[in-house]
Amino acid sequence: MKVYLIGMPGSGKTTLGLPLAEHLGILFVDQDKEIENREGKSVQQIFADNGEDYFRQVESQVLREWAASPKSFVMATGGGSPCFYKGIEVINESGISIFFDVSVQELLKRVGKNKDRPLLHAADLSEKEEKLKTLYINRMPVYKEAHIILGHPTFQSLLKAVQFRK
Repeated sequence: MKVYLIGMPGSGKTTLGLPLAEHLGILFVDQDKEIENREGKSVQQIFADNGEDYFRQVESQVLREWAASPKSFVMATGGGSPCFYKGIEVINESGISIFFDVSVQELLKRVGKNKDRPLLHAADLSEKEEKLKTLYINRMPVYKEAHIILGHPTFQSLLKAVQFRK
């Protein structure tokens, strides 16, 4: 079983994905951590040194390698992973996709003070909110291609969704 958690930065993919993987007795994969391990530097540093397009290429390679793997896992994908290089197609063809649909206001509460997200660098919270809104609007058509959509997911709603799809 391959379960892909997709959604905006701060939507809870890692927070809920790890306990889900533990509950199911399968691997947990944080796609950004996989990229950092491969590249030997942080996501922020990859963006700074090589740019977003390079990062998206590596992100796509990591996604495709895991999708082709015989291993069962729960993956917390990067927020843009489904949106580039036909990532959503790779995800939907190889496993179960679950979109965590969390409001921009809630995302801002969760990531407002976080400075580690390259696409969300901003001078203040108002600018960060605008960046979140733009990303959300632009990514929504891809996110909505997920097999399952959970608004403000909890561990229980996630577990029910996965058990339903088994």
